[in-house]
Amino acid sequence: MRSRTGGMWWGATIEAPDPSGLAKFYAELLGWRMGHEEPGTAVVAASPQGPFLVFQQADGYRAPVWPPADGDQRPMMHFDFQVGDLDSAVAEAIALGATVAEFQPRENVRVLFDPAGHPFCLCRDDD
Repeated sequence: MRSRTGGMWWGATIEAPDPSGLAKFYAELLGWRMGHEEPGTAVVAASPQGPFLVFQQADGYRAPVWPPADGDQRPMMHFDFQVGDLDSAVAEAIALGATVAEFQPRENVRVLFDPAGHPFCLCRDDD
């Protein structure tokens, strides 16, 4: 986008029933800092320049279903995080409040759900 200049922020916004709680989960999981918090919105930042994850209050929130199923709320997006040790990364995520999905698509990937039910993947790069 040509109108962007250095120092302008960017990020993704994720709907959640508890924005502050979900922001704190991802801040701990990623080792990022809480950037901004107000009623209905919480921001996690990798650095002061971003990228940012914005968690926004969603009334009537319905968690997506994994794997996708006809008639159910489909995941619209998900995060992938590369890890060096899959088992320890899964254990750390569970200790922070994640749950492991029943269906796992590949041996070097673990699909988990964050506390709001969004799927995310921990990926061990075997190459």
